Amino acid sequence: MTKSVVRSKPLASPWQGLDPFLFAVHHIDHYPAGDGRLGIRPEDRAKAGQGWQMYHGQHVPGFPAHPHRGFETVSIVLKGYVDHADSLGGAARYGQGDVQWLTTGGGVEHGEMFPLVNTDGPNTMEMFQIWLNLPPEGKSAKPDFSMFWAEDIPVIEKDGAKVTVIAGAFGDVKPLAPPSASWAANADNELAIWLVDIDKGGTVTLPVASDQSLRRGYIFKGVATFDGDVQPASHLVDLDATRSSVITNDGEEKVRILILQSRPIEAPVVMRGPFVLNTNEQMIETVVRYQSEGFGRWPWPTQAHTHGDEGRFIRYPDGRREAPPTKI
Repeated sequence: MTKSVVRSKPLASPWQGLDPFLFAVHHIDHYPAGDGRLGIRPEDRAKAGQGWQMYHGQHVPGFPAHPHRGFETVSIVLKGYVDHADSLGGAARYGQGDVQWLTTGGGVEHGEMFPLVNTDGPNTMEMFQIWLNLPPEGKSAKPDFSMFWAEDIPVIEKDGAKVTVIAGAFGDVKPLAPPSASWAANADNELAIWLVDIDKGGTVTLPVASDQSLRRGYIFKGVATFDGDVQPASHLVDLDATRSSVITNDGEEKVRILILQSRPIEAPVVMRGPFVLNTNEQMIETVVRYQSEGFGRWPWPTQAHTHGDEGRFIRYPDGRREAPPTKI
């Protein structure tokens, strides 16, 4: 059998990406029961760092208002919830399998808080956030975001494996449409984000791509076998995208892998904190503009805004409101 693994190495945080993926992070926190105001009870505050973090939140865990420009965030929430609020007036609560795809374009400020909605039991939070670069023509695009409700995301279940198709066709299965300015919007770029779960004894075969595409897998749980080549947990593997890699789970523990793939943008990257541009001049202009005028007026009462007892929803800056579909 021809091997598809080009190289492998241990995972380091954040997970290093291949152009156009800047990096990915995996948040998993076993938060306790909430205090009825979506936050941490006083008696639990001393436990911070023992299986969970507040990040930059003071009462509700998460990331209060902060700026971004020049790239996209793809937030995949497997467990728990995220409360989104932004400087354009957009808002959302999403989670339990939902994905938010945010194009920051020419600049936006947003907050991402993790509300503890359950007051009588744990509030486990597990999510990925992928930073995806924008091509040069997208650096000044109008900020935009899409919500992929869990009920709408294509899922393939076969041979003891499940593939969640967030971006990029997986064989005949087509994904939901990404934001229009994204590198993923052009199918010729072969951008893919697949979440692969393989039960004991299960198998999945990745479809082939062109020899111009880069493909990387992040094994974040279990021991995976690629074309007979055993790879341990907490490793990344660079794969030959022109080969239809066969991944099997020959162990006892479920295997979980995040697969990222794309043709590279091949443009200069100048990155400074939350800004990703192509030149130093663009970076200076962005920093000066943000320091002098920001990215719009923050319309919320606090920098760590949450959405009370709302269910899952999204409200766009133009006032349109959507909720996840109801499926029987």
